[in-house]
This record gives sequence, C-alpha cells and structure tokens, in this order.
Amino acid sequence: MSYIISTWTAVIWFEEKEGQLSGSRHLSSDHHLRDNSHCCPLPLLLPLGVNTPLMSEEKMETSANVSNGAKPAYEEKEAALSPEDLSEMLAAGTREVHEKAENTQFVKDFLRGRIRKELFKLGAVALYYTYTAMEEEIERNKDHPHFAPLYFPAELHRHEALASDLQYFYGPDWQSQISCSQATQRYVDRIHQVGQEDPVLLVAHAYTRYMGDLSGGQVLKKVAQRAMKLPPTGEGLEFYQFDAIHSAKAFKQLYRSRMNELELDEEVKKRLVGEAVKAFQFNMEVFEELEEIGKTIQEDVLDAGMPVHGATGGDINKCPYYAAKMAASGGTAYACQLAMAVLRHPTGQVLFATWFAALAGLAAWYLM
Repeated sequence: MSYIISTWTAVIWFEEKEGQLSGSRHLSSDHHLRDNSHCCPLPLLLPLGVNTPLMSEEKMETSANVSNGAKPAYEEKEAALSPEDLSEMLAAGTREVHEKAENTQFVKDFLRGRIRKELFKLGAVALYYTYTAMEEEIERNKDHPHFAPLYFPAELHRHEALASDLQYFYGPDWQSQISCSQATQRYVDRIHQVGQEDPVLLVAHAYTRYMGDLSGGQVLKKVAQRAMKLPPTGEGLEFYQFDAIHSAKAFKQLYRSRMNELELDEEVKKRLVGEAVKAFQFNMEVFEELEEIGKTIQEDVLDAGMPVHGATGGDINKCPYYAAKMAASGGTAYACQLAMAVLRHPTGQVLFATWFAALAGLAAWYLM
C-alpha cells in the first residue's frame, strides 16, 4: 500500500507544508519539490493556506551521481522563481485535488500504520503497470525537445525495481500471477495516449510520479517495513531505493530547474496543469478500487502501532499537526484509537499504571 500512497498522491504534500512549518530552514518556493528529509510527514493531512512567497535556496547541494546524458553533476545557484514558472503553476493548480486525495480512507489508514499485505501487493502491481507504461513512453520520447531535459533513466526509472519487489512477494512466476486492474488500465491507457499523441504532457505524469516517490515515499517505506516486518535489507521495497541519486535535495532542485527552463507558452503550461490534475484523479480511482477490493479480503490488518514518523521518534501522535487534524475530525473515535496505540507500548503501559495508582491512592485518601 505504501507504494500507491507514496506515489499516487499523498507524499508530495510533505514538501508543500514544509515551507510553512520550518521557518529556520532554507526554503524554496517550489512547494512540490522541496527536500523533506527531516520534516513531519503528517502536515500532508492539513489543507493548504494562502501561498506565501518564499525565498529560494542560495545554493544547491552537489549530487555526484546525478547526470543527464553527457551533462556533468549539477551545482549552481537557483534562479528566483515566479508564479509563471511551470513548477509554481503545477503546485497551485493541483492543490485542490491534493486535498481530495489526502481525505481518502485509504490514505488515512496507511498513515496510521494499518496495512493489509494483500492490498500492499496489489498496489505494487498497479504501480508496475503504470511505471512500465510511463517509461515505455519516456523512452519513445527521450529526444523530444520538451522532454529530453527531464530524461534521467538511471536515476529515476522504477519498473525494474518494481519487478524485483513483485518477485519477492509472488515468487519466480510472479508475472503469471498478476493482472492489470480496470482503474490501473485507464491510467495506463491515458499515459500511452499522451506519449503517442501529445508527448509534452508526459512532463505532468513524470513530475507527479517521480518527485513524490523520491520525497515522502521514504517515510512511507519505513511504515510498510515495520508493519509487515519486511527485511531491513530492503527486500520487497526496492521501489524506494534510488541508488543512482546521491542527494535527493539536489536532484529535486535540478529537476525543477530543468522543468522551468522548458520553452513552453502559457497555453501549454495550463494544459500541463490540467494533465497533472488528471493524473491525481486516476490515482484516486486506484485508491477507491483498492478500498473496494479490501472489503472482500479476509485478512488481518498488519498494524505498525506508531509508525516511523520523521523527527517524532516513531510516534505518529506526537505530531501536533496530525493531532490537531485528527482531533477536529475524529472526535471520540480518534481519542480511543490514540489511547489504544499508547497502551500497546511499554512506556504507555507504565505511565498508565502510574496514573491509575495515583488515582487509586487519591480515592483511598478521600474515603478515609
């Protein structure tokens, strides 16, 4: 399941909220592509407020392993961004669909560490077909002037990693055990259509997929690894391993810069925003399909308890933004869930026992 969420929609929000929640850090005005390696992932559950102009980072990190064809590793000052830049238009234009996606039950359950292994596997299957289609079209259009600057096969391509993950989950004959679902097929068909008829729109699909995987997907990987007790060596989660990228932060800045330098007129940029919205809608259809399948699967939910959660030491409930969101929307049910999560951990049990003993002593003193 983390596969789908990390790339289907939710994870790109990690970067959008980071700029509003960490004033002491260097910030970039490209909300989707900002590095989030230390940010709290649960701000993705909050709707965005007014877009405040942010300062761009003064200098990029060097990424020794990032290259595009014969180009050397990238290191230069980042140009100031404007609302007319493609990255900014995509951030603003997909904001509403982001909020719809993060409100799906599928996403909420996963971020609470509640995972069904069978659905996780089906999510990996959906991603395999999606990335296979997208990377076929990228290869077909790798010399197209509107996509060539974004061609990074060694750094980004995921279909081989997904094939390895599916072999881990299904065995050597995994290809005979999987099939493309209806919702995934609609997404695949659209990717092939734009690749063959309007290749510039591939930029929207690549942006939506790869940047999310490279960012918040790393947090979701830890949640899945813990909930399903997967090997610490990474088997079953190779999708998240970007071995050819030395610095995710530098790479995302490079990718954003290349996007903004594409020679596109205003009409094409608007069409790209529309295509990115469509990509998120396809993703939500996959969510909904998986939710329906989940209703028919008789399988225990694998509960990670308190999932790995950035700087909160693994406790999802220590995040004030998540707590505020859930307290407002979940009411008593959320309070009960939080209490049960705390009581599953030794520290919570000790604190509860101490509190109960103190309460009992107070009651005894009062009754004497």
